[in-house]
Amino acid sequence: MAKTVSPENKVLNFIKSKKIKFVDLKFMDFPGQWQHFTVPTSQIDKDSFDDGYGFDGSSIRGWKKINESDMLIIPNASTMFVDPFVEAPTISLICDVYEPATKEKYSRCPRNIAQKATAYLKTSGIADTVFFGPEAEFFVFDDVRYDSQPNHCFYHVDSVEGRWNSGKEENPNLGYKPQYKEGYFPVPPTDSLNDLRNEMVLKLIDCGIDVEAQHHEVASGGQCEIDLKFEPLVKSADQLLMFKYIVKNTAKLHNKSVTFMPKPIQGDNGSGMHVHISLWKKGKPLFAGSGYAGLSEMALYFIGGILKHAASLLAFTNPTTNSYKRLVPGFEAPVNLAYSQRNRSAAVRIPMYSSSPKSKRVEFRCPDPSANPYLAFSALMMAGLDGITNRIDPGEPLDKDIYDLPPEELQNVPSTPGSLEEAIKALANDHEYLLKGDVFTEDVIETWINYKMEKEIKPMALQPHPFEFGLYYDV
Repeated sequence: MAKTVSPENKVLNFIKSKKIKFVDLKFMDFPGQWQHFTVPTSQIDKDSFDDGYGFDGSSIRGWKKINESDMLIIPNASTMFVDPFVEAPTISLICDVYEPATKEKYSRCPRNIAQKATAYLKTSGIADTVFFGPEAEFFVFDDVRYDSQPNHCFYHVDSVEGRWNSGKEENPNLGYKPQYKEGYFPVPPTDSLNDLRNEMVLKLIDCGIDVEAQHHEVASGGQCEIDLKFEPLVKSADQLLMFKYIVKNTAKLHNKSVTFMPKPIQGDNGSGMHVHISLWKKGKPLFAGSGYAGLSEMALYFIGGILKHAASLLAFTNPTTNSYKRLVPGFEAPVNLAYSQRNRSAAVRIPMYSSSPKSKRVEFRCPDPSANPYLAFSALMMAGLDGITNRIDPGEPLDKDIYDLPPEELQNVPSTPGSLEEAIKALANDHEYLLKGDVFTEDVIETWINYKMEKEIKPMALQPHPFEFGLYYDV
């Protein structure tokens, strides 16, 4: 019988056999961006996966004060991938964050919260695995400029695909510019980014990520989507961060810039991140049944939980002020809280592509790719489990086009919050379901609310907007 090699030894053997020179240690800050530092391979051995590496936690957003700044990261050997963007041979390892004095996982580490969510699911007895399949849309720009000073502010983004460039002298301008709202999905040459997306897909596959499809998206100006195969909660969040890293850096190799900002272009479709979710137990899917759209009673209660807690959920799934410039009627963004089979104008959709029980899932369409996936996925799971535990009825499905409903019917359909501030206030009033199993803590909720209010909502409210000058300069 062949001897099993531990993940740690696999990493060390790979370093030796492939002559790797550096190990890049990546971890997640509180708002939702990867941070990193790099060590030469002489500084990693088997003890490194127990002892970890120290760093200054006071310099990470939303974390420690200066008088308690020492922190520890410990790499997870099973997350290794070869970094395709570093000149010297380098592997990357995703890390967990620890308190150095107690060796306990740090309560504000988003990956720790996702791990606690996974553990809570297993102890609940409802299921043992929750799968997530995110569809993160993004824009590819050729020029990005912005500034905000006391006496001026502006932004300017540009794309060779932008319909606004149809009359530009490009020496030559070949005229292949997707119409507004018609970027889904013309063939090349109108779709000028096919080769770039293919290169992104190949790099994703090389790094161990299963890709289902790539395509152009609806908006003019270089909007794209690459779909990843569903994975368990923590792995799905890990891979979404790898996905962002690989997509951004592949674009940079071609002197292009990728943004996952939800609404960078006025008047055209924004970028969402539809999230597909399913529960399994002992290898069997739990969402398939004989109810509406082939759903089980459990799945319907799961939907009930998401719809009940949707306003507070959006504080994590749509966590930027810009998120709510996408969540407006008319652009396929689901601002109305209802569920439906196939209907893409509903907040929760039940995809009907396949009749296989293994494919039965629910799709929450509100989120966008600015979300911290560890927090967003954990919160979605907790809301759904609350629906199952308390048998929350999602109400009747809405299979009509919600945007065409007469006012007397539409007034009975609840809406998503109109701003980040509304979502944050909803979270302050509705977060008990997140505290079960100590998955989220009061400290995490309070810190998230304070960070968003002090660093984003209040500063944005104080900033004069260029459009206001057109409205009010001559008052």
